[in-house]
Amino acid sequence: MARRRGWRRRRNRRLAIAGAVALAAMVVFWSRVWPYVLAALALGCLVLLGRLGWRRLREVRRKEAVFQAEQRVRDANRTMQCIDALSGEDFERQVAVMFREGGCTDVERVGGRGDRGRDIGGRLPDGRSMVVQCKRFAAHRSVAGGDMQRLLGTRTDFGADVAIFVTNTRFTADAERYAREKGIIAIGRNLFATWLNGAPLTSVLETGGGGQGNRQHLKTWKKTYGKPEKRRQRAEPQG
Repeated sequence: MARRRGWRRRRNRRLAIAGAVALAAMVVFWSRVWPYVLAALALGCLVLLGRLGWRRLREVRRKEAVFQAEQRVRDANRTMQCIDALSGEDFERQVAVMFREGGCTDVERVGGRGDRGRDIGGRLPDGRSMVVQCKRFAAHRSVAGGDMQRLLGTRTDFGADVAIFVTNTRFTADAERYAREKGIIAIGRNLFATWLNGAPLTSVLETGGGGQGNRQHLKTWKKTYGKPEKRRQRAEPQG
């Protein structure tokens, strides 16, 4: 232990002497070296500013490309029939544009691997942060309560103020009840259709979990989008 302390003292003494010599040399030869020091500092600053500017430009170009891609999807899909034919990613792009058109800010589609349940992030017009989960299913399918529960975990994970579930189909009774109990805004097929046709985002958000429509809407939906096997049975000729 004593040897180690002695080695440390000798090392610190040598470092102090070297620092003092370097400082003395700088003072003595400052009149000669200061132009080179300043030139090196200026060059370093220019390189740093150039890299920061390039990164900023690249990010702006990336966001512009994303915006244009989302806008093309929005322009091409103005009916629910078109929406039903979209891929999952294009449905997310469609929803992102609709939120942006509704006055939301910082809207970004983040869906994909590693999204941790957040397909879209951003802020509502009133400034509250939001996480959005999007599901594009076949029209006869329904979103179950388990999907809604995962969205609640996502809201907690990201510390968001509001959780919103958007789908082109219906929610099961359990999913709709869970959304009401946990304060999740659920935008189902009927409500999404009114939003697609020009309803303001504020009214869509206020409707929330009641966006599936009344019993007459449910009856029409079941008649149109009943289970595929039932539709095939009705279509088969009777022997």
